[in-house]
Amino acid sequence: MANSNTPMGFKPVQSRNGSPYNGAVREYSFAAGDSTAAFIGDPVKLAGTSQVIDDITYADVVQGTAAATVIGVIVGFKADSRDSLIYRAASTQRVAFVADDPALLFEVQEVSTGTALTANDIGLNVNFVVAAGSTATGFSGVTLNNATEATTNTLDCQIMGLVARADNEVGSAAKWLVRLNNHQFSNQTAGV
Repeated sequence: MANSNTPMGFKPVQSRNGSPYNGAVREYSFAAGDSTAAFIGDPVKLAGTSQVIDDITYADVVQGTAAATVIGVIVGFKADSRDSLIYRAASTQRVAFVADDPALLFEVQEVSTGTALTANDIGLNVNFVVAAGSTATGFSGVTLNNATEATTNTLDCQIMGLVARADNEVGSAAKWLVRLNNHQFSNQTAGV
């Protein structure tokens, strides 16, 4: 059976010790001057700035790119009205809920083109590809770049395994379990 081509960015699944993801997040902000929309499943990195919203100081984040040192993945947004969007529109101030534990493992789809990753790629590192998210679903378009797997320690993610589900198999658009390799809260990482 062919895999469904449904990229949703990074979805936190469990900790490296095997315990399930419990929904823990920290709040970060997107500044109104950031002209890139953000979606659930997008990796984010610290912007090096902060802002005060309703008497609370938040560190600012921006969308993470390949080779960036990220702090985590967006899992939702704080509602600022009853009509709040399910994603963060470009150039709007918004508070994001970010899963920023460096021990988390994430489910993410590989791109649906090129040579598919194989089971022999487990343990290798790989970059991700940033793509536009869906304003209808609110989910990210980020996928794994199946042309970058290597032992290089600076690549974005480490492949931990194939997601074990009946609707997933090795091949185009497979869903993989990965850990973030370039994480801001890992040891010996430069500050922002």
